[in-house]
Amino acid sequence: MTDAHGIPTAIDQIGSRLRDERIKSGISQRELARRLGLSPSLISQLESGQSKPSVGTLYAIVTELELSLDKVIRGDDGPAAPVAPVSQPGARSPLVHPGERQTIELDSGVRWEELTATTEQDVDFLLATYEVGGASTPDQTLMRHHGREYGYVISGRLGIQIGFDEYLLEAGDSIAFDSTEPHRLFNRGEVPVRAIWFVAGRDADGRRAGAGPHG
Repeated sequence: MTDAHGIPTAIDQIGSRLRDERIKSGISQRELARRLGLSPSLISQLESGQSKPSVGTLYAIVTELELSLDKVIRGDDGPAAPVAPVSQPGARSPLVHPGERQTIELDSGVRWEELTATTEQDVDFLLATYEVGGASTPDQTLMRHHGREYGYVISGRLGIQIGFDEYLLEAGDSIAFDSTEPHRLFNRGEVPVRAIWFVAGRDADGRRAGAGPHG
């Protein structure tokens, strides 16, 4: 399946992957919902593909199930193999063209496109789009997780709340912050926001590390 831009999307597979990983962990839908402060019906809808997760909800689930975000999006069964030199027969190129990006459409008007050719360990490298009115959580709740985030805004106006402080990023602005600080990202303009986003160290999350409210 592709999105409106003709880019392959992973959203149809994510629900089933999350369900499979939850079952492998021996956790029921009701127990997962209890741990995350969500309703069992929402977990059921996400796993069946009837609903899309918000950024905050997806981060909360992959943290609780000790998954890499990259694995959930790509569906790779194992760790990434090193990228072989392009000159080797059958080698996978490290180059990623726009039409080859793995893409996920999230709730609240957010789209992620992976910018790496293979699964990366402990790194999320993304082109993030926040549509007008789009936000990392659908309400005013904040999310937090292990790692450190680095962002660069290409176009639009991106609001970021970190704790009690709020920042406005416009085209050309960049930011770096500790992801364990409660935070929320949202479009503060009248055109979509496009930004390069890099999260390092998120896989250091333990099952109980991502405490706090999530969208």
